Amino acid sequence: MKFHLFFAFFFLSISAFAQDPSLGLTRRDTTKTGLTKPPLVAPKAKHEQYKIYTLERDTTYVDTSLTIQSEYKYNYLRKDIFGLQQFANEGQTYNKLFFGLNQYNPYPDFGFRSKQFGYLQLDDINYYSVATPLTELYFKTVMEQGQSVDALITANTSERFNFSIGYRGLRSLGKYINQLSSIGNFRFTTSYVTANKRYLINGHFTGQDILNGENGGIVSLDDFESDDQDFKNRARLQVFLDDAKSFLKGKRFFIDHNFRVNSKESSNNLYINHQFNLENKFFEFNQVTISKTINNVPFNRFGNSYVVSNINDQTRYQRLYNKLGATYENKTLGLFQFFVEDFKYVYKYDKVLILEDGIIPNQLSERINALGGQYQYQKNNWKGKFLVSKAISNQTFSTIDANVNYKLNDKNNFSLQYQNISRIPNHNFILHQSSYENYNWKNNFDNEKINKIEVTANTQWLNASAEFTTLNDYLYFSDDDATYNVQLVSPKQYQNTISYLSFRVSKEIKYKKFALDNTILYQNVSQEDNILNVPQIVSRNTLYFTDYFFKKALFLQTGVTLNYFTKYSMDDYNSVLGEFFTQNDTKQGNFPMLDFFVNARIRQTRIFVKAEHFNSGFTGNKFYSAPNTPYRDFMVRFGLVWNFFQ
Repeated sequence: MKFHLFFAFFFLSISAFAQDPSLGLTRRDTTKTGLTKPPLVAPKAKHEQYKIYTLERDTTYVDTSLTIQSEYKYNYLRKDIFGLQQFANEGQTYNKLFFGLNQYNPYPDFGFRSKQFGYLQLDDINYYSVATPLTELYFKTVMEQGQSVDALITANTSERFNFSIGYRGLRSLGKYINQLSSIGNFRFTTSYVTANKRYLINGHFTGQDILNGENGGIVSLDDFESDDQDFKNRARLQVFLDDAKSFLKGKRFFIDHNFRVNSKESSNNLYINHQFNLENKFFEFNQVTISKTINNVPFNRFGNSYVVSNINDQTRYQRLYNKLGATYENKTLGLFQFFVEDFKYVYKYDKVLILEDGIIPNQLSERINALGGQYQYQKNNWKGKFLVSKAISNQTFSTIDANVNYKLNDKNNFSLQYQNISRIPNHNFILHQSSYENYNWKNNFDNEKINKIEVTANTQWLNASAEFTTLNDYLYFSDDDATYNVQLVSPKQYQNTISYLSFRVSKEIKYKKFALDNTILYQNVSQEDNILNVPQIVSRNTLYFTDYFFKKALFLQTGVTLNYFTKYSMDDYNSVLGEFFTQNDTKQGNFPMLDFFVNARIRQTRIFVKAEHFNSGFTGNKFYSAPNTPYRDFMVRFGLVWNFFQ
């Protein structure tokens, strides 16, 4: 019902929306005659009049083409997921194969990271400026009983004011027991700039909820890997948790605005900048039945508990962030910004726990203040950004972030990034409460220290990047019980240094109407203990064919994609914490994943059909996304992305 009301609202908005006459819409005469005047003739809006830009003001344009990148981005996250291993059901979590995907922020976060792949962060929100109202509809079938949709409408009421409303919805029952995904992401954005361009504001609101059934994986790998036809129906496989679920929801209000002090723009300008972010999050793990019986032997998956049934662990979080700065702009020298940051958080539970070995408090609360400066330079082919900040409160952190980019020409671009960050641990490493005895802790961990250098070259011959990162005081969750049926997980801090090295190379080779797109990643970790585990090789290779048909009315793209990673000790997933943890008992990988796709473009509509993992029936049932958690079986899915330009 929510979807029906939502789409009705969208299409009514489109039909009733009044746009500026200069954009070529009809108008009605309000004189005594009451006759309709002829349509105002205006040139067709140009491609560059439909802009999409990020918080950092990086600008792109609405793209209705069909490329191999369109194929890679046609998924629930709406982005290229190379380096992520999907779980069996849409809307579940992803296991990270590529450690370089991690982004570092000096401020502490809520935690429960594996549940937030589908949670729209600040960097996931786009802002728009469009000549006429624009609508984009995304639809894709799912595994069982449901659908995945993403709808967006954006319009300018004038050249200077834009708003957009979007909703991403997903429901999929899945093929295995207790694997339901039910997700909703609402977003509203607005942008405004004054006529004299002295004042600019971008703002958004998001309301999000993510519900997942948590089955804990399958009990018997032998049943899954066998050729027994009874288990081809995956619902017949016994899972560890029949009635557990997790629920994450959040609301965010965000504003970013700046004001130019001098009345007219000149070669020297002074700006006042302010950024505001208020966000609330809530995470709940719920499990009705605690004890499980396998082969007539009862056990508790997560150890002993303080209750006999109905686990209901709830964590609440609120953060308030303000950043106030002054920016001096010199058209020759660049931008010089000085800022102060104020960050306040409350991370809490509803009670204090008094245990035999100590007291577990009910909340973490702190106010962090920081000072910083940033310099930006862009002239000719050079672009650079240098940021330094340091906390001046009880909880301290520091950041050095430098990025230099050189554009030789349209086909060759080079960049160098250096980061040195001392970051405050995420809250669930420090404090956690649960009805399970072994999942209660209060820790005093040191800051994590990250030292990273990355070099990237995007050239006409190939795209390549290299990253070298050293990690000190690395925080992770460890497996504390070797028993197969039991998961006892707790946070740890590694006292030794971890060195991480990666090389990534991408190259597309074209011959007439055929193309071979290749991406290969090499990773190596140097450490005294097996704490950070990654596959040595991750690759994606796509062979495809493209051509026009029906007098170029239809553009067709069809091919095969091979995804592969070498065998390694994959991180396992823990439902209570909503986190992955390090384990060294089981190695998975070294299996091919082949997808066959047929895509087509008709005007602004892109149609996608894919036979996912079609080789699963003849290469053996040894494909996993985590220990005890299988990857997807063969299935055929389809959908479309449709843009309307009013």
